[in-house]
Amino acid sequence: MPNQPYQFHFFLHCGHLIEERLRTKLTPLEVMPRQARVLDALGRMGQASQVQLADEFGLSAASMSTMTARLLTAGLIERRVDEHELRSNVLKLSKHGKGLLTQIYEVWHELDQEIYEAIGSENATQLARITHELRNAFGGFTPGENSSNSEELASA
Repeated sequence: MPNQPYQFHFFLHCGHLIEERLRTKLTPLEVMPRQARVLDALGRMGQASQVQLADEFGLSAASMSTMTARLLTAGLIERRVDEHELRSNVLKLSKHGKGLLTQIYEVWHELDQEIYEAIGSENATQLARITHELRNAFGGFTPGENSSNSEELASA
C-alpha cells in the first residue's frame, strides 16, 4: 500500500468542493452549475441544436433533452425553427436567459476571487494554466468554442 494518497484524489476532492460552493452561490438564481455551462455555451454559440449541445458536452441525447426541457420551462432558452434547415429546431438564449447569464458570470467571478484569496493570485493563475493544459491533454475543450482554447485563459 502506498504511504501517500494518489495525487488525482486531490483534483477530485477540490473539484467537488468547488462545484458545491458554486451550486450554493447559484441557488438564488435557480440554476444548477451544468445548466449555467449550457447557457454560457449558447451565449457563445448564438444558437445550436439539441444534438449539437449534447455533442459539445459529451452527453446523451436523453440527458440533454432533460436539461433543455428544464431551461425551456424556466424561460431561459427558446426553441426556434432553424432558418437553414426548416425541419430542424435550434435553441438560443431568451432575453431572460441573457440577463441571467450576466448574473452567472458575476457568480463565476466571485468564485475565482475566492480561489485567488485562498491560494494567492499567482498560484491561482498557475493552477488555472496547468489544469487547462491537463484538461486539453485529456481531450477536454470548452463547449461552444470552435477555435483552439488559447484565448480562454486570457478572457478569464
